[in-house]
Amino acid sequence: MKYVGEAPQEELATGERSTRNRVARSILDHGPSTVADLAKRLGLTQAAVRRHLDALVADNVVQPRDQRVYGARTRGRPAKVFALTDCGRDAFDQSYDKLAADALRWIAKNAGGEAAVAAFAQARTAAQAEAYRAAIEEAEPDRRTEALAKALTADGYAATARSAPGQQQGEQLCQHHCPVAHVAEQFPQLCEAETEIFSRLLGTHVQRLATIAHGDGVCTTFIPRSAGQAASTIPETPNTSASTAGRNPE
Repeated sequence: MKYVGEAPQEELATGERSTRNRVARSILDHGPSTVADLAKRLGLTQAAVRRHLDALVADNVVQPRDQRVYGARTRGRPAKVFALTDCGRDAFDQSYDKLAADALRWIAKNAGGEAAVAAFAQARTAAQAEAYRAAIEEAEPDRRTEALAKALTADGYAATARSAPGQQQGEQLCQHHCPVAHVAEQFPQLCEAETEIFSRLLGTHVQRLATIAHGDGVCTTFIPRSAGQAASTIPETPNTSASTAGRNPE
């Protein structure tokens, strides 16, 4: 990983650059975060976190945005959160995005159009699912979303599982990083295929609420509470899953 941002020599001597990268890395691993969140996770004062965030904003590594609120709103303005920019994500992930996008564009033009791209996306995610299936089947029914999150994290998606906020009866699978986000911006079939695979692995319909490819800070998938109660083996015919396919829900 290359370091994010630039720093003068005196900052390197005092560890400023290292701490700044810890702040950025924490946002990568946990998604858009408030100053208070970052201070607690990193053991820093909020004043120190703000100073590092100011520098990261100036370097176009992170950007401030209004916090998205799910469920009933409380009084007062939502706290400001800081999310990685595309530049910030690129600092952590040297990828072959242009090559992949060019290849998919060629497939779409010369080898079957959009249907061929969708078939590629489905084959790719099906291969990933084979590596995840054993871990999910071995987990207790109420821990299968967590097992999927751990499997995704091992593949570089920095995923977590948590109870859904508000009155929703279920869980949220959050992917704080997406190695193929730039390609998925152009080819939402990748997001659609991934959502379908989640449904098949967990044995229930799922709903994609947000995606990094669309510009959201985190890929968020809602999984009803009944997920995992059914067998999690991958069926021959995929279950129907509600998906926004890289678009915000209406």
